[in-house]
Amino acid sequence: MSYKVLNENTEFKIDDTAYFGDNVTFGKNCKKVEIGKGCFIGSDIYIDCDYLTIGDFSTIHHGSVVHGINTTIGHNCWFGHYTIIDSVGGKTIIGNNVGVGAHSQLWSHMKFGDVLEGCRWNSAGRLILEDDVWLVGRSMTGPIHAKKKSMLMAGGIAVKNMDENCIYAGSPAKDVTEKFGNQFKERSLDEKKQMFLAYCEEYASQGGDVSSIELVDDFDVEKSKNGISQFNLQNRTYYPCNSKNEFGFIKFMLYEKAKFLPFGREVVSPLGAN
Repeated sequence: MSYKVLNENTEFKIDDTAYFGDNVTFGKNCKKVEIGKGCFIGSDIYIDCDYLTIGDFSTIHHGSVVHGINTTIGHNCWFGHYTIIDSVGGKTIIGNNVGVGAHSQLWSHMKFGDVLEGCRWNSAGRLILEDDVWLVGRSMTGPIHAKKKSMLMAGGIAVKNMDENCIYAGSPAKDVTEKFGNQFKERSLDEKKQMFLAYCEEYASQGGDVSSIELVDDFDVEKSKNGISQFNLQNRTYYPCNSKNEFGFIKFMLYEKAKFLPFGREVVSPLGAN
């Protein structure tokens, strides 16, 4: 693990399994940085954020920039190449399972014009992307609140809030759910179970050990101590036993197959966040 640190007083809490590419720089404004297990921080990335928290198994691809005051990113998030994540407006809150396509820009402020001269465009605010939000490639947002499971199509520019499980497109982005349908459809618990078991079979065919993976309704601490990875389909959580096989199975499912959150290790709750 190697990266350049421009502020010797920066506090770091980085899991040993986090991977860093070449030429990753933490700038002079960084005060506290926390990065969870299984994260991938690509090459040529510049981070200059006072406070930054990233949950488990999140990816930031090369050429991206994270800057501002306070940025919180949840578990299982994915940011494509050359993404800008800005929290100059004060606080940017990105939930769990959020996907952001390459060349996208997430802005929490709009500042440049001469206010003294009369420029009306000067604003800053909180940017919130709730769980399972998907911003497709070359997307752009202002300081909006995107509700869970909402989606912005490629090239869209969102300057207003996005409603739950609705799809938006265009510049400025408009609700096109009636045309395209919702991002998510309802699946029965039985459907989810059959799909999960199929994933297990596929993982086993690639040499994975599925004998240590179980579907459960309630978590059992003793099973975890014995190296059993327990997954709950009803609330999309798993009880970590932190085994090598568990790590491999979760990486196998990410990002398009399935995403589970570690039980009792919440990173961010956009609703009601301060």
